[in-house]
Amino acid sequence: MKYIAAALLVELAGEAPDKANIKKVLDSVGADIDEQCLKVVLEKIQGKDIKSLIAEGQSKLASVPSGGAPVATGASAAGSAAPAEEKKEEKKEESDEESDDDMGFGLFD
Repeated sequence: MKYIAAALLVELAGEAPDKANIKKVLDSVGADIDEQCLKVVLEKIQGKDIKSLIAEGQSKLASVPSGGAPVATGASAAGSAAPAEEKKEEKKEESDEESDDDMGFGLFD
């Protein structure tokens, strides 16, 4: 993914997304470069217009469902409230333990 992002940045800069330019972008942010992955990405995008690749990808993503998570109703909502209460009680117990950590000596006593 970082190779594609770097190629897009190079393209936005008005330069050709070649090995040297992509490496330059990745080096500027301290990213590790896997030569094999970079080679594969360059082979896939070689001779293709970046804008047409983006349009092609968008058309493929249009068929992917992107609905939200189902809303909890009725008994399932009531059932999920109980664990939340238990978590609150556990946090209170931890704060009691933390007060013992100072062994009776306070910073501002």
